[in-house]
Amino acid sequence: MTTADLGLARPEPDACVVLRAAGVCVVLDIAAGRLPAIVHWGADLGDLTDSDVRALVRASVPPVVSQLPDQPLRLAVLPEHWTGWVGRPGLRGSRHGRDWSPQFRATALRVDGADVVTGLAVTGAGSVQLDAVDDTAGLGLTLTMELLASGLFRSRARLTNLAGDPYQLDDLVLAYPVPQLATEILDLTGRWTKERVPQRRAFTVGTHLRENRKGHTGHDSAYLLHAGAAGFGFGTGEIWSVHTAWSGNHTHYAERMYTGEQVIGGGELLLPGEIVLGPGDRYTSPWLYGSYGIGLDTVARRFHSFLRERPHHPSVERPVTLNVWEAVYFDHDLTKLIALAEAAAAVGVERFVLDDGWFGARRDDHAGLGDWTVSPEVWPNGLHPLIDRVNELGMQFGLWFEPEMINPDSDAARAHPEWIMATGGRRPVESRYQQVINLGIPACYGYIRDAMTALLDEYPIAYVKWDHNRDLIDAGTAPSGRPGVHEQTLAYYRLVDELKAAHPGLEIESCSSGGARVDIEAIQHTDRIWVSDCIDPLERQQMNRWTQQLLPPELLGSHIASGASHTTGRSHTLNFRAATAVFGHLGIEWDLTRASAAELVELGAWVGFYKEYRSLLLGGEMIRIDLPDDTIAAHGVIAPDRSRAVYSFAELGRSPLVMRGRLRFPGLDAERRYWVAPLMLDHAPMVEVPQWWGVEQENSHAHYPSEILPRLRATPDFGVELTGAALAQVGLTHAPTFPETAILYLAEAVDRDPLDDCSGGRIKPSCSHDGQCR
Repeated sequence: MTTADLGLARPEPDACVVLRAAGVCVVLDIAAGRLPAIVHWGADLGDLTDSDVRALVRASVPPVVSQLPDQPLRLAVLPEHWTGWVGRPGLRGSRHGRDWSPQFRATALRVDGADVVTGLAVTGAGSVQLDAVDDTAGLGLTLTMELLASGLFRSRARLTNLAGDPYQLDDLVLAYPVPQLATEILDLTGRWTKERVPQRRAFTVGTHLRENRKGHTGHDSAYLLHAGAAGFGFGTGEIWSVHTAWSGNHTHYAERMYTGEQVIGGGELLLPGEIVLGPGDRYTSPWLYGSYGIGLDTVARRFHSFLRERPHHPSVERPVTLNVWEAVYFDHDLTKLIALAEAAAAVGVERFVLDDGWFGARRDDHAGLGDWTVSPEVWPNGLHPLIDRVNELGMQFGLWFEPEMINPDSDAARAHPEWIMATGGRRPVESRYQQVINLGIPACYGYIRDAMTALLDEYPIAYVKWDHNRDLIDAGTAPSGRPGVHEQTLAYYRLVDELKAAHPGLEIESCSSGGARVDIEAIQHTDRIWVSDCIDPLERQQMNRWTQQLLPPELLGSHIASGASHTTGRSHTLNFRAATAVFGHLGIEWDLTRASAAELVELGAWVGFYKEYRSLLLGGEMIRIDLPDDTIAAHGVIAPDRSRAVYSFAELGRSPLVMRGRLRFPGLDAERRYWVAPLMLDHAPMVEVPQWWGVEQENSHAHYPSEILPRLRATPDFGVELTGAALAQVGLTHAPTFPETAILYLAEAVDRDPLDDCSGGRIKPSCSHDGQCR
């Protein structure tokens, strides 16, 4: 390839581009053949003329001051060292010490596919692509920037080696400038069984760098890195955020220079020598997503809208799932599992998943990974007897795999020790008695693909729980030991895509010791993520809350566990476990054959509630409520047409205050009137009932089955009717209850009543809950 192939025959671009969508505006300056600089990324500026944009560009140029370069600094999306930028450069690499500081010159600009040379290009949601070259360094660059319909701004870079000798790429990151009013940083961290823990700090001079070298996204991933106005919350404060969409090694960073510039950015983290571009070779970076908004909820909703607009996005009718792991672990017994399946079907479960232990010599976690054939010792007749019974009960069947891992004690490892990822002539330290199998080796990839395909062809498997239970340490490729994380990550995407293409309708969950592979690119290939191996509802209140900063609830595996948590040892009521779990893709992880009759009745009621409200819970707009008391967590889901909403107020601890005052219900239509009342009263916790509930104090602990709620609603005292503005600005008196419990509320517009009487009006006291007039 020559530089002429990248458009050198054309005039250098000298133009500005304005992108506008969903209340967001991006103004790009491509001046005199330079790389794009972001003049504005933030609130929509309305219609801009050519002179407006030129004025904005001029107004953004800093003066030349003492002890700084003699020309104004212009910061590109790919920050360039040659310009005088002494922060993190966008591109690092060399040819044995040469060509390490390229100076790119733009050669072509396209907006929504059309060539642009000069002037102003204005579009809505659209794409900008710029080609550039450095003849001296022998490098070609293509930058792609897109403003999506949801208001997300994303970019990526493709680097091409145009010279005749190899170029070693060490780092390629993109960065977005943010204004100085962004004085605080918030990102996330975590650990196994406690993922997505928020952490906040001041945005000070220097670099806040989050590097991940685990080979997967990680329990402690930054997830999203936010920079915002002091004190920003779920509903307040101007915020800019970035997310690196990559399931391997990656970086997020925020950098503030002593000169006043500040940026947030990220990219793939490359190991030494991992990417060496031969003549004509190319490297494409991951997408760097940017989300702007007022409040963390707006930032999150842009990601939710983007994902929900995909043609392959899962339906909100997500099947209630039972996973057998915490019920049986490795103890697979057909009689026991059939009894569990029958109990699951009886409470309304729609999908039954067989977890680890069904294959090879997998009687515990010491052996068997890599041998993906059904164990004749445990399953002498194969999986058919179990699957047949599951299907007879009206449920789908799902199966656990860990395709990227291998036990040294396995037939696969003994036959192909070179398939184990390693470097330095040694094997990596073991973790969970396993190693990583190298999908970057074509023969190994084909072996895993064919083994999984054989099972998917033989059995009616509707769902795969895809696990990944260790970090990639010393992840090299034999015999050289050269780093292989980049190729392993691409092979993971390719394998998932290939299996799904060959088996239409197959759903795959991204699990990695719980929530260690949760990112936008992983969910582009899969259908849901497993939030955490911890199903303790107290922990899940926090983890679900913050996982939704990126993903909508229908993509979050959210299960009801047994009364005593297997990961924390805490015990909780079924009310708290279920009220927490229904705000996600509901499942159960519990040996129902040991549940009491009363527990099964209550569990069935919660499953019924979930099915009744599933389209709202999984299709509505998430809202998280800022409260001054951190012993209560409040959130809700609001229908897109604002006709109804379900809110949760969960007591996480014991407050020093007896009463919390009035609880607000934001997000509703300010002008409409809503009826608000508690839900699932038959299974509510012990509660001190406020007067607005309309329940007599002496009956405050009585049970009100959900099926008679329509009749209670028809009485003049049950619940309250107010405008959306009053509910949001004033609120309703808190109902005190025990710690680690939750109360759900329904808010329904009075002009939207699915329980009509015979004449089409609202249900009357003389009508029964089934709508039949007596």
